[in-house]
Order: sequence, then structure tokens, then C-alpha cells
Amino acid sequence: MAGAFDGVRVLDLATMVAGPVASMMLADQGAEVIKVEPPNGELMRQLGDGRAGVSASFVSCNRNKRSLAVDLKKPEGLEIVRKLVATSAVLVHNFRSGTAERLGLGEKAVRSIRPDIVYVSISGYGESGPYAGKRAYDPVIQALSGLAEIQRDRDTGRPKMVRTIIADYTTALTTAQAISAALFARERTGQGQHVRIAMLDATISYIWPEAMPTLTFVGRERDPAEFEPAPDLVFATQDRYITVAALSDSEWAGLCRALNREDLIDDPRFKTAYGRSINGAERRAITIAELEKWRGEEILPRLLANDVPAAPILSRSEVLTDAQVRENRIFEEHESPALGRIRQPRPAAIFDRTPAKIRRLAPSLGEDNAGILRELGYPASEIERLERDRVLICRPYAPPAK
Repeated sequence: MAGAFDGVRVLDLATMVAGPVASMMLADQGAEVIKVEPPNGELMRQLGDGRAGVSASFVSCNRNKRSLAVDLKKPEGLEIVRKLVATSAVLVHNFRSGTAERLGLGEKAVRSIRPDIVYVSISGYGESGPYAGKRAYDPVIQALSGLAEIQRDRDTGRPKMVRTIIADYTTALTTAQAISAALFARERTGQGQHVRIAMLDATISYIWPEAMPTLTFVGRERDPAEFEPAPDLVFATQDRYITVAALSDSEWAGLCRALNREDLIDDPRFKTAYGRSINGAERRAITIAELEKWRGEEILPRLLANDVPAAPILSRSEVLTDAQVRENRIFEEHESPALGRIRQPRPAAIFDRTPAKIRRLAPSLGEDNAGILRELGYPASEIERLERDRVLICRPYAPPAK
């Protein structure tokens, strides 16, 4: 069965994480994504642990795509991409301000070729203002959005970064959803539009409901930093760390029964949600002390049997063998002649009629040059000439070392 975006061609000129992951999600759902790369490939190919000359992160951000490696600074290279624009429903880039226009791929130039295209530009901070045009990486967005302050050390007040590039992934999800909405609108109206997404905007929108509620009511703002941040809900047992969250009355009662502390169920300090909130420090101290009396393998079944949300805190390696994860079949393994055996999480959303799936692994640099140009009507002799003139670059994955 075809995916939901079958027949939709996406030109992906974005680099690093946010844009490529957004287009990868569309590719998982059936879109034909052509990744347009510079002659040396994008930086993400070289960053981090890798095999056969390509990083694991690149492999995990660019599956289900075709690769066109072309020199856009050469007129013939730009002309190839302009011809692809005419066949595409979506163009995505994360160039710094003015770069797309200098390359000849600004919205006006692109729309003169394909008037109904969905033109997507991802920026770090937006198109105007003191940071506009500046380089943007995830930690800078965490700093400006307030996210690093939210993570501050409870004792010293020192801000901390979330140790995943959460701003990038939040932007990727926001972008994929926005493209889907723009395509849906085009189906209704026949018109494309320019979708602008700033990483800063996506991150602030993501954290606002929980992290900044005291800034919601205009004229009654209260500094969120004045309020104690939510506890991390990490508890030590005798042999491992677990998490437990008991918010409702029934969950609190279940926790007390699991810990053999039924006396706390009707304790006036903790009998209501309000009481448990204002006496949170005392309640947490009791919970910590009680959980430390148990082994994880003993208390977790008791908590779950009493309908208390709880789980072991797994290492990243343990995630691979966890019973629930295995039941979900989230991990798939695929064989690549050059890269060997590759593990990837399957697309998270499960469609019963238009399945999302991993059809191919991330391409080598320029792997699909010839096929893409043939589709555009270039004869073999012209493709060979463009390769000789270094307008097109093809660099297959090196075979794995033996």
C-alpha cells in the first residue's frame, strides 16, 4: 500500500537536524524526498560515530531519501534544481537570511517556476530582530527560549541544558505538521504558501503551557522562576532508579498501599490534591525514604498492581531489550551492502491504510544523480559531461573494513 504522501515530491535543501528530520518524516509517510547536497556533502555526514564514511546521525536523519549532489554555484547546477522545482510540491531549506535569494532559490524565483509550491524556510530566530541571520544551534535556542533556566539546578540556581537537541526535534515536528497542513490547504484552494518556522518560536510554543503558565494572564504576570520547579520524580530503590508519579487521590492511595503505608491515605496533609501540593516537600521526603526500603523488582510490580504510574529508569542500552519496547516492535533492522546491519526506530505513527515505513536507508552522496537527471530528460552523455565538469558529484559509501 502507498503512504499518505505518495506522489508528493519534496526538495530538501536543509542541513543538520530540524529540516532533514521533518522531510524524513514525510518520506516515511510516502513522499519522494530529494536531498540536495553541496559537492562535499552536508556537515551532518561527518559528525559523530560512523561507518563507511558516514555518521550514524546522518543515517538516522535521512532515510527514505534520494541524494542529488550538485554545485549550485555553477549555472548548470542551479538549472538542474530549477527543473526539479517545476516537478515538486514542497521546497524546504534552512539557509541563513538572504542566502536563498543569492543562490537564485528565493521564494519569488521558485514561485515563478512553480506558483503553487509550498515554500518552507526554517530559521533559528526569525527573519528580523537582533539575532536574525545569526548562526543557530540547539543550545543557543535553549538559552533564549527559557528552557535552560527551567532546567536549573535546584540548589545552586545554575541553568542547565537538556542533553538532547530538543529544540531541533521540536522544530522538526512543527515543520512536518505545518507542511502537512499547507498541503491540505493547497488541496482545498489550489494555492501554495510560504511557511516560516523559527526554532525559537517552536521551542517557546512547546514549553509554554507547562513552564510559563504564570505569564498567561496579562496584567497578572508572576515570574515563573519564583516557583519551585517540579521535582524530577527520580527515586532510588536498593538496586536501581525508578520513577513514580501519584497525582490523583486514587494514585496516592495506591502508592500508600504498595508501600505498606495505608496510614498515609487519610493523613490530613496528603488527603487532597491541594494538600499533597502544599505539603509536597514533606510528601516527597516520605516517599523517598519508603522506596529506599525496597528492591526495584519488588516494588515496581506492587506499584503497577495498584494502578500507580511507575517504571524503571532504563539505560539507553536497556531500551533495546525492554519488554514493552519489544512488544511495540519499534526497532527494525535493515541490511546495507556498504553500511552493514542498521538498526532504526520505525516511523512512530501507525497508519492502517497508508502505512509509513522504512523503504531505503540514507543515500550515499549523489547516489541518485543519474536517475534524477534521467527523469528530467537529460541524456546519458550530458550526465557524464556534468560529472566530468564537477557540476554533479557522486561519492558512494566506502565498503566496510574487514
